[in-house]
Amino acid sequence: MGGLLSDPEVEAVWVSTPSHLHCEHVAQIAGASRHAVVEKPMATSLDECQRMIEACAKNNVVLTAGGARSFDPAFVAMRSVIDSGRLGRLGGLAAWAYTGWILRPREPHEVDVSQGGGTVFNQAPHPVDVLRLLGGGLVRSVRGATVEFPLAGRPCPGYINACLQFEDGTPATLMYDGYGYMAGWELVPWGETPARLSAAEGPMQYRKALRAGTADEYGGKERLRFGSDRGESRFPDRDGNWTPMDAGIVVAACERGRIRQSASGLYVYDDDGRHDELIAGLGDNRSNEVPELRAAMDRKPSLHDGWWGMATMEVVLAIMHSAAQAAEIRLSHQVPVKR
Repeated sequence: MGGLLSDPEVEAVWVSTPSHLHCEHVAQIAGASRHAVVEKPMATSLDECQRMIEACAKNNVVLTAGGARSFDPAFVAMRSVIDSGRLGRLGGLAAWAYTGWILRPREPHEVDVSQGGGTVFNQAPHPVDVLRLLGGGLVRSVRGATVEFPLAGRPCPGYINACLQFEDGTPATLMYDGYGYMAGWELVPWGETPARLSAAEGPMQYRKALRAGTADEYGGKERLRFGSDRGESRFPDRDGNWTPMDAGIVVAACERGRIRQSASGLYVYDDDGRHDELIAGLGDNRSNEVPELRAAMDRKPSLHDGWWGMATMEVVLAIMHSAAQAAEIRLSHQVPVKR
């Protein structure tokens, strides 16, 4: 870290270290007068989020809460349709995600909830951030439940269900299943391709290896690292069409219509039927993430600042607390979407 922060060519640092180290590393980066982009989860507690925000403010540098699917062009466009008023007021939101997060090779900290690991910490920020973007940002309360199905080497819940209510009364439901029995692409008619069917064999075999205690976690992790000389494609099934990923299928129910993702943009439903509205760069959250960072560095308004990231973490932590207490959790650190 020292060499990186002493390099005069480095303006900003992308923090993708283990979750429990995010606060410490952002403080070091801010102390060296460098901007920071921190991957989700932003931190493991609201106190850590607060300290990160204060460290960056003290050193007059930008803190961007990165990595979440709310940067995706489709969700940004969906928010624009809602804001336009063409379908009337927003009445409800729903997100359903099916992934194989549990079945990917993992280092111990990635599945240790005490260190910010596990599906809730690492994956819930995706749909939560999207729902907050579409719903206006201000979540009033959360009721959540999590389920852990026994699987060797995965001591964390992999199934999440939550109900969010926004300050204006808008409800939002969230379901995330990371156990890999189903894939999100199965839920759209264009999703099944030979490449995806072939790629689905890997997770199934890895589940069997986990059950048998023969999974090569380190070797598998190395093969999936960016830049690894043993590398395999992290995305072997991409074919140019959008399919449900970490945030899943998201539907916005408005007074006079509905909105959801299509293969090439958005399906917008109104009284005249269904319209497929094309979007350039569909599914590439980095295409919006990097320009937003640059704009923030130029002191222009930024949605995904530290306060936004802290608000998303408050919802994620509330899901965990609600599941543990079987109670509704009221929130107090929410911020609105910046227009």
